[in-house]
Amino acid sequence: MQFWHDLLTRQVEQRPNAAALRDSLGVSWSFRELADASAASAEVLTDAGVRPGDRVLVLSENCCAVVATLMAISQLGAIAVPVNARMSADEVDKILSHAEPKVILCSSQVSEPARRHAERLKATEVHGKFGQFHMAVQDGGSRDAPAEVAVLLYTTGTTGAPKGVMLSHGNLLFGGRASAELRDMQPGDLVYGVLPMTHVFGLASVMTAALFAGAEVWLEARFSAENLYQALRAGVTRLAAVPQMHALVMQYAKEQGLEKLGSTSLQYVSSGAAPLDPDWKRRAEAFYGVALQNGYGMTEATAGICATRNSSLGNPDISTGPPLPGVEVRISQGVAGGGDGLGEVQLRGPNVMLGYYKNPEETDKVLDAQGWLSSGDIGRLDERGFLHIEGRSKELIIRGGFNIFPPEVEAALNAHPKVVQSAVVGRLVKGDEEVIAFVEASPAGALDAEELGDFVKSQLVAYKCPSHIVITEKLPAAPTGKILKHQLLQHFAQELG
Repeated sequence: MQFWHDLLTRQVEQRPNAAALRDSLGVSWSFRELADASAASAEVLTDAGVRPGDRVLVLSENCCAVVATLMAISQLGAIAVPVNARMSADEVDKILSHAEPKVILCSSQVSEPARRHAERLKATEVHGKFGQFHMAVQDGGSRDAPAEVAVLLYTTGTTGAPKGVMLSHGNLLFGGRASAELRDMQPGDLVYGVLPMTHVFGLASVMTAALFAGAEVWLEARFSAENLYQALRAGVTRLAAVPQMHALVMQYAKEQGLEKLGSTSLQYVSSGAAPLDPDWKRRAEAFYGVALQNGYGMTEATAGICATRNSSLGNPDISTGPPLPGVEVRISQGVAGGGDGLGEVQLRGPNVMLGYYKNPEETDKVLDAQGWLSSGDIGRLDERGFLHIEGRSKELIIRGGFNIFPPEVEAALNAHPKVVQSAVVGRLVKGDEEVIAFVEASPAGALDAEELGDFVKSQLVAYKCPSHIVITEKLPAAPTGKILKHQLLQHFAQELG
């Protein structure tokens, strides 16, 4: 059996002195230095009583020390539980109760929220070649997870009890290799790592992929449009991000009077976690000067499912591309949104999770005996076998008997030159559902709802047009930059009346 940390071992053997990591604290490590830091972290965890099968919960924001510790956890045969330090105490406590970790580590050196959690959890400071953490040792629960499990990632944006996605060493190795090959990562590449490693996109598609390829990762604890802009002009060669990040860095450049990035190093840019629209894709490509790749993934599938490999600018394709090699995708009919080839996206392959930790009932709802995972997303396969995502089945709006997919309305809103980004949700009214749009505009106050409503009416049939448009300077977003749609109605309740 191969293990997640074998990727680091291989890089130390092949290019020990090559650059591996840098972060916002000013830390810079070669692969040998990363391995030494990982060994030091493993020693601390061993002294704390961590044994194979134990969970180690890492409350963190991106930094070199976190990567070293994740590799250490793998070396010990324990299970990493990465959790974003910006979660509330209540959210963290629910995960703690479910995961029952032996040790809690807080990346207090880089994260003020992690320091606050450390104080609340009565954690003590530990130092080593890895840097600094605060650590709390607990009793730990039984070692009841399958031996193949490397990571537990708890899904976000849901209500009720958290669900821990069990990803195996094999899942991570497949995901890292597939992402590295898809992005043509090479030794000497500089990969921008602002996507949180507490999320599968940052963990598997960025950090693990770079470890597979022998590329260097520039880790940032938090997204900043200015920092991303400066990094892109300072040698970054590979950028994977979500549409909201792209929109904000483009807006930042525009505010500096620049329409184009002007980077001589950037070779690859991709967008994931939300559908594209053609106008936005053209604008992004004009800004970056390279083709914008699209992709589709989910936590339960180790991030990657499908991705494009467009070789030239201006390609109108806004699909998520074909399935990754080794992954099968099919469309299940008879679900909400069916018709015209639409149905729920299902998949299977070496990227599919082992299941939800301590939750066989929820596992059985999404994973069948043949290994097919039901995604909850509505999509279709075109004549080339490329996947098009229309939206989440739970986000489908049914108005007057007509199906409305939010991404189509968002694309119409985003086409307005003063719109930075938008999010569309449904709201129940008596006997029906209405379309509500939330829009981030720039400059502030330069756009009113009536003007934007008239603009959208020129592009969409009447039943798809928003009943209400809320314009704001900033939309609530997750650490990944993804808009928190489930919070919008409550967050803007006063504006909606």
